[in-house]
Amino acid sequence: MSDTPVNRQFWDHLIREVRRRVRGRADAEELLHAAYLRLMRYRTQQAVENVPGFLVRTAVNIGVDNYRHDRFLADVSPDEMGICENSPLQDEVLAARARLERVREGLSRLTPRTREIFLMHRLDDLKYREIAERLGISQSAVEKHIAKAALFLTEWTEGW
Repeated sequence: MSDTPVNRQFWDHLIREVRRRVRGRADAEELLHAAYLRLMRYRTQQAVENVPGFLVRTAVNIGVDNYRHDRFLADVSPDEMGICENSPLQDEVLAARARLERVREGLSRLTPRTREIFLMHRLDDLKYREIAERLGISQSAVEKHIAKAALFLTEWTEGW
């Protein structure tokens, strides 16, 4: 602002103007600082003839925008905005996807019979006895297949 002297008295006057217009709903000095930063960006492309007017008007507009934003957030629940307070962070989602892909790869390395029995127990929630009856094998064989799959997958995904 080489064409407008910036001194404490000038700045204090602008703060009073902003404070008067926002009626204490926001910190006038913070608004004025944000307006000053916008002025610097704006002046790279356009000339500003009334710098004090630009600063005050911009600061007030920022205050109004902030007030509306805060009021909107107070009136809208996180669920209405599509935000779940207990939702995982993005990096947690990516890590879980990587672990899931690792488990899928491990499942593909199991023998078809072991994989089938393991998935019947885990995904279809069938009991050992029910799996044995469906496949015509002993309950002990089912237990061994599930133990084999669980041990392999535990070792396969270790460190993931």
